[in-house]
Amino acid sequence: MTKEASQRSSVPVQTRQMSDYLNPAVRNIKPSGIRRFFDLVSTRKDVITLGVGEPDFVTPWHVREAAVMSLERGKTQYTSNAGMPELREAICNYLDSSFHVQYEPSNEVIVTIGGSEAIDLALRALITPGDEILIPEPCYISYSPITTLSGGVSVGIETYAKDQFKLTAEALEKTITPRSKVLILCYPSNPTGGIMTYEDWLPIAKVVEEHDLIVISDEIYAELTYGSKHVSFAAMPGMKDRTILVSGFAKAFAMTGWRLGYACGHPDLIAAMLKIHQYTVMCAPVMAQYAAIEALTNGLEEKDRMVESYNQRRRLVVQGFRDIGLECHEPQGAFYAFPSVKSLGLTSEEFAQRLLEEANVAAVPGDVFGLGGEGHLRCSYATSVANLTEAIDRIGQFVYKLKQ
Repeated sequence: MTKEASQRSSVPVQTRQMSDYLNPAVRNIKPSGIRRFFDLVSTRKDVITLGVGEPDFVTPWHVREAAVMSLERGKTQYTSNAGMPELREAICNYLDSSFHVQYEPSNEVIVTIGGSEAIDLALRALITPGDEILIPEPCYISYSPITTLSGGVSVGIETYAKDQFKLTAEALEKTITPRSKVLILCYPSNPTGGIMTYEDWLPIAKVVEEHDLIVISDEIYAELTYGSKHVSFAAMPGMKDRTILVSGFAKAFAMTGWRLGYACGHPDLIAAMLKIHQYTVMCAPVMAQYAAIEALTNGLEEKDRMVESYNQRRRLVVQGFRDIGLECHEPQGAFYAFPSVKSLGLTSEEFAQRLLEEANVAAVPGDVFGLGGEGHLRCSYATSVANLTEAIDRIGQFVYKLKQ
């Protein structure tokens, strides 16, 4: 060994912290505010939980049976990367008959691991580093982190209770810059329960066209509307080719654990998403796909019965909050109420923390959902009437004590 090599080998190697190996984008993302809060819930007994965005119904038996039968028949192989042709055709028939938007099963549909994967695929396929992604808020908590992980820049657009948390063309127009590329929509809304009508969508579609935007429309709660039927943004004039419609089976068909969703859109966009999908997850689980075919074919009546049950609970919860002195706009979709606690002098997180500790009721602080969420709680009414009645009673007593 030369003298120079000996000197180099004797220099101590700087040991990095394990976290230094991580992608900075991953390292800097905050953990889910919902998960952190419910870690606290798991340590307590006798808690009534209004926080989980999940139907309290079990997947109907005939849907489960379709999955069991597929296993008994030995249907355990990979499917097409895009999903079983029979399922893609059933999805297209369903969207046409229910929401009047038409897609070609062969090249305009991809079956995914839940709606969440579809959103991830769409953003990864569309974003060039630095692109701005416009997101009406309060909103589902994953949009902004996925945007960041894909190299984009999330730009929030605040919506307000006085407007029923609807997106307005004026608010959208104000946020658009030369780097704006994608608008993410989620109506019916998680967490607010807000919806958009045909008349609401018309000026939004005009802005989208004028500024040459692509839209990702998360319509996972499309079947859960009360009083007016959901209007798909993709069905608006001129918007189908500009829109990636994302949905799934979790909410309307009580199939959260099956992890099955889909995306529909222009063939070029779906082909790009399919490339990422086939290199990461290959295909969605085959038994879940058989179950989904059964749900779309024979499960619509049961879906309607579940929606009617949610509607009854919705009325109970909204009136309950108002009776105890909390302002609460009337949600027209999904299964969430979003009452205001601004008058009580606590932040959303302070209120939720004390509500859990002092009243044993769990709800999600609104600030985790972005702009406009502070001062609110997200309360899911996808639980039993008995639980809801007891929860409102406990919250009422807690609010009364705060006012003393």
